[in-house]
Amino acid sequence: MPILMIPHDRQTLMDLDSRLKTLFNMLNSSYPLWLRGLALVPTGLWGMLLLQYWRSGDLNLLIHPAYHGLTIAAGFVLLILTAAQFLTFFKEGSRGSVGSHSRAPMPGQLISIVVLSVVAIAGFLIPPQVFASSLSTDRPVTDFLNLARNEPDSFRAAIKPEDRTIVDWVRTLNVYPEPEAYEGEKVSVEGFVLYPPDLPESYLLVARFIITCCAADVYPVGLPVQLEAVAKKRSDYPVDGWIRIQGTMSTATINDQRKAVIRPQQIEAIPEPENPYAS
Repeated sequence: MPILMIPHDRQTLMDLDSRLKTLFNMLNSSYPLWLRGLALVPTGLWGMLLLQYWRSGDLNLLIHPAYHGLTIAAGFVLLILTAAQFLTFFKEGSRGSVGSHSRAPMPGQLISIVVLSVVAIAGFLIPPQVFASSLSTDRPVTDFLNLARNEPDSFRAAIKPEDRTIVDWVRTLNVYPEPEAYEGEKVSVEGFVLYPPDLPESYLLVARFIITCCAADVYPVGLPVQLEAVAKKRSDYPVDGWIRIQGTMSTATINDQRKAVIRPQQIEAIPEPENPYAS
């Protein structure tokens, strides 16, 4: 499964941010009318693209739900700005106000227009995809049992064991990492299948990607599942397939370390959820 077509490394995002600032600076009346009009092309395209992601539901794959409102508002603002500037330029052009003291355009400004326009058009043509297991195949099992950063405000201590998601379980184990303390507690979780290289053959890892801000921050967490408890093999559960597991929490020694593991009573295949990321 392909990785998101949207740029997902921080350096690329910073470069796009710099080009956006250059683009908005070009709307200044001191630039030639033709350049200011050309700058409206990527402005309008990006406004439409953000609203298209919202309409299609693809915004879930790119941005944390807490920032959906801000992103949608940005889309409307860009379209309103494009329309307002277009009317202004039309009036200036009809009066013949081409700007006798206009600044000369620089190559970097034209490049910014082209780059931002091409990226926006690519966004319409290539839909975003869910991150696949290829992002995490080389990670050891212990990496999936730890959060990338502590989130004490997200920890829900009073939640019933059977109502915990994979993320809730991982957060709980990070706060109190004693596997035996959870022995026998009910488990009902959903996630996709992974097989880290150091995971014993009789286990699979049920995982979810956490999105904290945007796609650039996505990272996986998961829990080992004992396949022998339901007399199943790895071939029964392909990588990246989504499953629902019901069972109890148990303990086992994995790579010479005591770990909390799921002892399943039932494993069933399920469709990929509309929002595959946890938050």
